[in-house]
Amino acid sequence: MESSSLISLSLILCFTILYFGSKGAEARRHSSSISSLITENLYNSIFLHKDDNACPARNFYPYNAFIQAAQCFPKFGNTGDFNTRKREIAAFLGQISQETTGGWATAPDGPYAWGLCFKEEISPPSNYCDATNTRWPCFPGKSYHGRGPIQLSWNYNYGPAGRAVGFDGLRNPEIVANNSLIAFKTALWFWMTVQAPKPSCHDVMVGKYVPTAEDLAANRTAGYGLVTNIINGGLECGRPNDARVNGRIGFFQRYAQLFNVDTGPNLDCANQSSF
Repeated sequence: MESSSLISLSLILCFTILYFGSKGAEARRHSSSISSLITENLYNSIFLHKDDNACPARNFYPYNAFIQAAQCFPKFGNTGDFNTRKREIAAFLGQISQETTGGWATAPDGPYAWGLCFKEEISPPSNYCDATNTRWPCFPGKSYHGRGPIQLSWNYNYGPAGRAVGFDGLRNPEIVANNSLIAFKTALWFWMTVQAPKPSCHDVMVGKYVPTAEDLAANRTAGYGLVTNIINGGLECGRPNDARVNGRIGFFQRYAQLFNVDTGPNLDCANQSSF
């Protein structure tokens, strides 16, 4: 099936689930609750500089694309009590901000006002092809470097993400940097999906994470730091005072304050072993 057809199918399926499926009422409530928890004004005050001329992703991350993508994941920002819901949204936005940041120490409004500045990895060191993964084989000439809000990377993520949200991730990975709605959907897919032995970021932030004996031995305790471990633990966790981890925390702390919610415990992963 051509990628354009897959995209259309994805949108049709999402629309069907939202408005005609068995969970239609739930999804409509979710749409309303998400936009009430994060209004367009709040979104724009979080991402003060995303549409500046200095940002390569200028105009790529509009509020409506985020809300529309979230409608396809009814449990996102809609699980648990009011504070839990706000905290999860703030955590998600904090993580994608570090992945796409254009800030620096003395940046206007501070370094944590510059999330969603990039939509694609600059000068990737490789094409991120894991040739040993035969389930999601790389397509010749394609690069699976970081793209979109979560900086989706590697063929073994592009393949299942594309299947889940409706594009050919192996043959057309470029669409994640060319289609705002698809880009946000891939980020939310990664956030919501369990990829054993990793739990989902969603389950961690809403209190559904149950550590295994191996997790306990690795000190993988619940909290925002564990989400960082899920996303990029191999490079960032188990390292005291890692600048990237500190950036993730800084974004989350700023956003939690704007949402008027506490961050919860275990913000970093300095003492955690990666998965």
